[in-house]
Amino acid sequence: QFRSIFKEFPYFNYAQSKALDDLLYTDRNFVICAPTGSGKTVMFELAITRLLMEAPLPWLNIKVVYMAPIKALCSQRFDDWKEKFGPIGLSCKELTGDTVMDDLFEIHHAHIIITTPEKWDSMTRRWRDNSIVQLVRLFLIDEVHVIKDESRGATLEVVVSRMKTVQSSLWRLLENHDTVPPLRFVAVSATIPNAEDIAEWLSDSKMPAVCLKIDEDQRPVKLRKIVLGFPCSDNQTEYKFDLTLNYKIASIIQTYSEQKPALVFCATRKGVQQAASVLAKDAKFLLSIEQKQRLQRSANSLKDSKLRDLLMYGVAYHHAGMELSDRKIIEGAFAVGDLPVLFTTSTLAMGVNLPAHLVVIKSTMHYVGGVFQEYSETDILQMIGRAGRPQFDTTATAVIMTRWSTREKYIQMLNSADIIESSLHRHLVEHLNAEIVLHTVTDVTVALEWIRSTFLYIRALKNPAHYGFSSALHKIGIEAKLQELCLKNLNDLSSFDLIRMDEANNFKPTETGRLMAWYYIAFDTVKQFFTIKGTETLNELVIQLFKENLHIKVTLNKDKEKLTIRFPMEGKIKTREMKINCLIQAQLGCIPIQDFTLTQDTGRIFRSGVRVTRWLSDFLASCKNNFSALLNSLILAKCFRCKLWENSLHVSKQLEKIGVSLSNAMVNAGLTSFKKIEGTNARELELILNRHPPFGNQIKESVLHLPKYELAIEQLPKYSDTLAEILVAIKLTNYDQLQTKRTATDFHYVTLVIGDADNQVIFNQKIMDSVLLKTGNWTKKIEVKRALKSEDISINLISSDYVGLDIQQAYTAFYLTPKTVGSKAVTNQKLKAESSLDMYYGSPRSLPAAKVDTGGRSKQEITYKKYGNRECNHRCKNKDVCGHDCCKTGVPPNSEMNGDSKFSLYLADLRSRNSISSVPPVKRLKMQMLNQAQNVDLKQSVFTPESLLPALPR
Repeated sequence: QFRSIFKEFPYFNYAQSKALDDLLYTDRNFVICAPTGSGKTVMFELAITRLLMEAPLPWLNIKVVYMAPIKALCSQRFDDWKEKFGPIGLSCKELTGDTVMDDLFEIHHAHIIITTPEKWDSMTRRWRDNSIVQLVRLFLIDEVHVIKDESRGATLEVVVSRMKTVQSSLWRLLENHDTVPPLRFVAVSATIPNAEDIAEWLSDSKMPAVCLKIDEDQRPVKLRKIVLGFPCSDNQTEYKFDLTLNYKIASIIQTYSEQKPALVFCATRKGVQQAASVLAKDAKFLLSIEQKQRLQRSANSLKDSKLRDLLMYGVAYHHAGMELSDRKIIEGAFAVGDLPVLFTTSTLAMGVNLPAHLVVIKSTMHYVGGVFQEYSETDILQMIGRAGRPQFDTTATAVIMTRWSTREKYIQMLNSADIIESSLHRHLVEHLNAEIVLHTVTDVTVALEWIRSTFLYIRALKNPAHYGFSSALHKIGIEAKLQELCLKNLNDLSSFDLIRMDEANNFKPTETGRLMAWYYIAFDTVKQFFTIKGTETLNELVIQLFKENLHIKVTLNKDKEKLTIRFPMEGKIKTREMKINCLIQAQLGCIPIQDFTLTQDTGRIFRSGVRVTRWLSDFLASCKNNFSALLNSLILAKCFRCKLWENSLHVSKQLEKIGVSLSNAMVNAGLTSFKKIEGTNARELELILNRHPPFGNQIKESVLHLPKYELAIEQLPKYSDTLAEILVAIKLTNYDQLQTKRTATDFHYVTLVIGDADNQVIFNQKIMDSVLLKTGNWTKKIEVKRALKSEDISINLISSDYVGLDIQQAYTAFYLTPKTVGSKAVTNQKLKAESSLDMYYGSPRSLPAAKVDTGGRSKQEITYKKYGNRECNHRCKNKDVCGHDCCKTGVPPNSEMNGDSKFSLYLADLRSRNSISSVPPVKRLKMQMLNQAQNVDLKQSVFTPESLLPALPR
């Protein structure tokens, strides 16, 4: 049943025979080092086959993890293995995107998990235990040479070391070592000089790993590799440099193609089309009559008119944005040799197998997520691996076009002259914290064992100078230095309360440490925010977020004639903090950024900003004396996700199919809120946006099914000199519409955060829409301690994902005695209806004045006043029927009673109005919200003092 798995084996010699024996007939860990295009994938399939042969049926509790550094490679492997292993009952699951809630559920039932190092690290960091990790029996590492990458290598190293540590911990805990299922590692890489070090790292205590090296001369098609450097001035952008290379392609193809098919990799889809158009004008290809006829037939079938014209010149392009039928036609023409030159993006190197005699990499920079960045070594090797057609050629050529300044770097890469070193020592503190959070490392002994399981340990023993140790040190001295480095990092974590250490040096993670691991936050960033005061404004938080040097020019600060940023800065933009601040404000304010380099920088800032701001709001939630900073961090996190300020007029930009230009049209038409958009006729919307029906209906439908909230606050009859109690109710006003369709995602939530005038956090809780959708409302009793400055409290309902849905109210709580200033008593008889936004942004705005209930006097008050008495202090619900005589006739006036007569009267009125209804306030509010048909009039029953508290908002 395994024959269908192995459809082809590129070549088979003594080296492959040796690999076959070790992979298929032993369980030894295995490292194979071979040129790209040598068929290393078959090695993984042999290892999987070995596992299936040894494991008893049914294969329930076995898992295989395949890890590759790039998503495209994972997607290719997923498609391939789903087809190969599906028929024999193995399910595959690809984990490469952002984490979603069902990932854990799905991998419980998957046999083969295909993932990237970052995703596997992220997933395993979030699990409460190692139960799934313990089921992994085979760990396959593709392109293991990526471990030398300074930014990504440490992640690959720690996830492999984590797997090794979990395995050794199991072995140590279980008395019967035979019951511990073995974990096998199989790693493949391009040709590297110190593959033996990788093998040593992956060896276990029982047996060393096998290291198989296949030289370049054993490649089935000999590959000639050429690196060409071109001048690039300092003021020349990557985009302009890429354009200049278009005019060099013709001479390179003429020199190296030998009249055979050539594949040219470009940075962007647009760049692919531009380069193809230039070549069609610059070069003429000799085509036979049969080739021309076949190309003509292919051209007639194409939907893309530009591509149709180019094809007749012997030139075409291919990228993921094309029609599928057009892509298939172009692939077919190139595969049979009718098409001399094909321009494509780097994704083709991972997906479609289209080998060529000549491969040209036009520029070593590519465009990813709005930013130009260098191709990774894996990307370069994958593209070069397309050079060589075993069925047609004995030789092939790969040409890399790069800047003159980076030419030597790529020569070294292609010659595999660089020794693979670890980069873990640069990120050790973050990864140690992650292991402690995951309980992989539980004490100092295990921490040192974990260090010994890393590639860092292997290389430090052989090249101590690279890691800052003296080259004269022997093994014991180097181990002591590594132990010292480990303990220093542990002490750093402990000093910032990220972990806790007891006297026996056992570790326990703190909530702050968990958040740092969860959100992938650098230790320096955590240290920086430990100095936060708690009163920071939005602008101050923006300034603190980023400390990286961007080398950018900004002209958006102040301009009388143009739209400028929300918080202008004094003087010229000089420091990097000011530059980053300005770019963030420009993006959030929908100010167009014309400079291409600035656009790249902005994209990079916002990708990091979404993650960091989410961490910041969770980090600040653990404190109680930073209400202003917490509120602004919640707002800022939402702003980064929406790429809008919280008070932006461009709310429509958040809707599907609405971009910047259409959003501007809506703003110009006065449609600056969801309510206004919903109230506009669909045909009018189409007229404003210059779109055809049913576009207006679709926009209105999206707005109609956004969650709409109502916030109600009521003070309860439980109060003292220092404590009051309020009831907060949140209601989904469009509850019925949301039962059938929702615009927001299933993970949308609102955060209820309440603070007082002393900047203390009174209440903070996330409320999922899924909770509100059960009954349509949510209520909570909240105790409010009296603040020193005033009785004002700020109540805020902040949406996680949308600008324009927030509710922010100010409220004044009532306490038993008036506030004293010096020797004078102060009574607040009016609610201050100030927006909490004003309080923390410094902009003078006010909410509509709240209405005050002026209910009538009770019979009891009239009765006890006849006797010249005052009301008693009993809190009976109905003083007409209670058993106290004093409740009906009152008590003699107290000569020592402090406070003016107005305050006494309003206290009496407060109590008398409470006695009208015997229904508790909580029940009254629920009755109103759940059964509005009864039209319960709360104006007469809400527990609010006359002329002080507002009526319940309707």
